[in-house]
Amino acid sequence: MIKAKEVLKNKFWIVENEGTRIGTLSLSDDRYILSDSTGTHFCTERQLKKRLGNDLTWTKLEVVEKEEVKEVNNFPTSCTPYNAMYDVKRRLPLFTKSDKSKSLYCAGYYIIRFDKGWVKSFCPKLITVERYETKGPFKTDIEMRQELSRANK
Repeated sequence: MIKAKEVLKNKFWIVENEGTRIGTLSLSDDRYILSDSTGTHFCTERQLKKRLGNDLTWTKLEVVEKEEVKEVNNFPTSCTPYNAMYDVKRRLPLFTKSDKSKSLYCAGYYIIRFDKGWVKSFCPKLITVERYETKGPFKTDIEMRQELSRANK
């Protein structure tokens, strides 16, 4: 049995006969390009079936989306975290937004006291948390909102 395993969606396949690779197949405009041990052949779909046989089966490409982890120490982050670490002294989950960045962000939800009062914040910069009075980190928006209402009383 001959199989065409899809590698690039609707563009490129590996052709196998009972698990053994016998060639590659690509699609260019309306013609297939079959490359096997006998050379390169330009075929229509009809010619391709004649060349490989009517028992040719096509397998679709299975795209498995990998879910990105967007958290540090079980605290949510606004983006994919890089250089994740935990500051034990201040009890803060920290990360950077890119591999080479030097700006540290705090994972989770916080409330920060500015001159005008308490405000909510998601993944603030570490320097902001150091400069102002803060409460957090909180794992959920609801926890943060409850603490914000307590702080505003």
